[in-house]
Amino acid sequence: MRRVPFTGGEKESLQASMDRHRDAVLWKVEGLDDEALRRPMTPSGTNLLGLVKHLAAVEYWWFAGTFGQEHEELPFDDDDEDADLRVDPGETTADVLAFYARARASSDEVIEKFGLEDLGTNERGERMTLRWVLIHMIEETARHVGHMDIVRELIDGASGDHRHA
Repeated sequence: MRRVPFTGGEKESLQASMDRHRDAVLWKVEGLDDEALRRPMTPSGTNLLGLVKHLAAVEYWWFAGTFGQEHEELPFDDDDEDADLRVDPGETTADVLAFYARARASSDEVIEKFGLEDLGTNERGERMTLRWVLIHMIEETARHVGHMDIVRELIDGASGDHRHA
């Protein structure tokens, strides 16, 4: 598991923190079959695969969208605020994981291309730095990894934020 360097630069440290949580997302879905990944484990219907889809969508939204980079169509719906959390029956686990991988790669390109002080504009017209977006997405990803940890524990007892040796 990647660690945040104790003496690294700010951008390197923020990206390492982001990657640490992203890797935990992948670990949380590892080894489970499609039924387990889609199984709703809360009254609201939260499931592991839906959380991965959501995280992919918000990475695209905050990084590529804010910094004017092209991205694929996102699963947002103005009439359904939870649309990006639902996996359609026609979407496979491989589809969702590939969507997450593409979102990560796109976000990494934005992080590489722009400086921490560079400003982007989100779809609501708000201006923000890359630093703010990185911090926000570290928080967002860590929050949902916590949800994933609980859901995974309910499925098969696996818990924690990384593999134990």
